[in-house]
Amino acid sequence: MKKGIAEAIGTFVLVLFGTGTAVLGNGIEGIGALGIAMAFGLSIIAMAYTIGTVSGSHVNPAVSIAMFVNKRITAAELVHYLVGQFAGATLGTLVLKYILTSSNLAITNLGQNGFGALTVTGAFLVELILTFVFILVIIIVTGKKGNVQFAGLVIGFTLVLIHLLGIPLTGTSVNPARSFGPALFAGGEALSQLWLFIVAPIIGGALAAIVGKCIFETEKESKSA
Repeated sequence: MKKGIAEAIGTFVLVLFGTGTAVLGNGIEGIGALGIAMAFGLSIIAMAYTIGTVSGSHVNPAVSIAMFVNKRITAAELVHYLVGQFAGATLGTLVLKYILTSSNLAITNLGQNGFGALTVTGAFLVELILTFVFILVIIIVTGKKGNVQFAGLVIGFTLVLIHLLGIPLTGTSVNPARSFGPALFAGGEALSQLWLFIVAPIIGGALAAIVGKCIFETEKESKSA
């Protein structure tokens, strides 16, 4: 239960501060891609050193599923993680919507993801690759041969890197919960395209888990000298 609550808090922070920065900062034309990327990355770093000792700070269903694939968490834990993450993301967007409404601002943009100018295949490939790279880094740095002390920084700045490429393309999801919250309240096209931002990250994350385990031996103990 504590892990689920921790994940809810972490995902709430990620969605509120990440999408909130993008929306209130007027997107690429305002705060810019780097500013938005830093908001997401810094949110991850902050949560890694806050809730990390309780849940590992996944704040992302694709990460939790990857951890389950590599048997780092149980099926029961996975359920708690997923419930917490989707609940936190939903609450994060609800708070953002309230802030916009209270400020007499439009609520048509809630930081939702979309295909943009890409085809369905193109958007799917982008999200799959971005998620694969992001979660491969997570799997390796938190693995038995990784350096856990600096994991939060590495993961956070990797998310910054991922966003720099992904923002102009799909808005960068790599996180089903992050896409779920905004799409739920934005509705319309965002909701109809939501499936891709759930399926592609999960597949990318699962592939990263398998590659990490089989190629980089992330689940094996390092041999002492």
